[in-house]
Amino acid sequence: MGIEIEDKFDVSPEYAVPDLSGLADVVGPKSYQLVALYYDTPDLRLASRGVTLRRRRGGADPGWHLKLPKAKGVRQEITHPLTRSTKVVPDELAELVRAYTRGAELQPVAELDTRRTVTVLLDGETGLVEIADDRVKGTVYGEEPKVVRWREVEAELLEGGSQALLAKVGKRLRKAGASPSEAASKLAKLLEPAPLPTAPTKPGSAGEVVIAYLSGQVRALLSQDPRVRRAEEDAVHQMRVASRRMRSALKAFKTVVVDTGELQEELRWLGNVLGEARDLEVIRARYAKMLAGLAPELVTGPIQTRLGSDLQRREEEAYGRIKDVLSGERYYVLLDALDELVSAPALGKAAAKPAEEKLHAIAVANWERVTKAYDHAQAIDDLERREIAMHDVRKAAKRARYTAEALQPSLGGGMGKLAKLSEDIQEVLGTYQDGVVAQETLAKEAESARQAGEDTFTYGLLIGIERNAAERAHAEFPRVWKETLKAVTKVL
Repeated sequence: MGIEIEDKFDVSPEYAVPDLSGLADVVGPKSYQLVALYYDTPDLRLASRGVTLRRRRGGADPGWHLKLPKAKGVRQEITHPLTRSTKVVPDELAELVRAYTRGAELQPVAELDTRRTVTVLLDGETGLVEIADDRVKGTVYGEEPKVVRWREVEAELLEGGSQALLAKVGKRLRKAGASPSEAASKLAKLLEPAPLPTAPTKPGSAGEVVIAYLSGQVRALLSQDPRVRRAEEDAVHQMRVASRRMRSALKAFKTVVVDTGELQEELRWLGNVLGEARDLEVIRARYAKMLAGLAPELVTGPIQTRLGSDLQRREEEAYGRIKDVLSGERYYVLLDALDELVSAPALGKAAAKPAEEKLHAIAVANWERVTKAYDHAQAIDDLERREIAMHDVRKAAKRARYTAEALQPSLGGGMGKLAKLSEDIQEVLGTYQDGVVAQETLAKEAESARQAGEDTFTYGLLIGIERNAAERAHAEFPRVWKETLKAVTKVL
């Protein structure tokens, strides 16, 4: 697996690749033939999302290649050894595009036969940038196959190179007559998939801003799906955040996009599915850090096993349940609903109003929810019930934060400040709540250890550390709250 960063250029049949000496040592040109078979659903669901899946023969890296979009000009590439079959996509790769195929069959849709001439810029033995001059014959499969020929040049950043050097190469290529390609890939140029439908919102309206934000979160969720299936670091967290942001936005902007109650519940369901593995991941890392900070003589019994490998086993089991869910019909239906949300949403009357006028009022209302929740909690005499109510303050602060973040691009820096202030409230209360939960978990693990006849000294020590951290956060909150109220008044 790797990250592919490249610039693509359209050139004429007579184009001459310019002299690149002076930028670095130059090796090449060297030519070879590449034959790639591309796979997609009959309605080109991968191509429409900028995803390419191919089986390629020839060149330095024959095999299966899956390329997933990360950002403009940046894609994640996942490889698999070449298989004999040209009809069946390896299960490992088919699994990674399920969020796009959603049960539809993958089949060959096109073939690219490329005569590639490669020049490499080096620093000693280290590759910096590879320039590929490609003469392409593309064939689109169908009842009447279509053949297209063109030429293009790609400049790809290698492991030892820099963005600055890539920019210099691009400048020389453009000066020689190349023009930046609008197609994200050769396949996109060949197939020209229909663009994804977009919502008919009025420019400058509240509806335009909200749908643009939701569209970004849908893309974020889809981009994390393959990473979650591969159990990559932080992937579950990022996917869970995307689902939470969407659910929060649908609540906050319920007068802009209407009738989303069922969709909100499905996003809650997905967040809960992802949450089990994420919570175990966080708490395992938390305990590992705490144990590492103790003197060796204070770590007694098999506590590292109980709080390490045992929790990791539970985490892996939770990942298995996530993968089952991500390959299930309920998840596919949710993804279809999200597509419909951003392409054909049910818009309320507020959607047509000017963004600044309507959305600023919504941001204010969401912050007022935080203050009301706090006032309600402080009016409760019973300490235990008050602590439960303070959890509602944290949730309200998170919603105010997400709302402000959604509006920052359109309403400016004030929303960024409001988001940060809301996050401060959320984090202090979160530190307290996390400490309480950690103490409860440690107490349960200590009881299991005690019943197994193990030394539980270190459990008590960790519980004491967690209690002190929680109490410090609890004591700090009144100051943070007072300072935040003062700052928010200036912002709003």
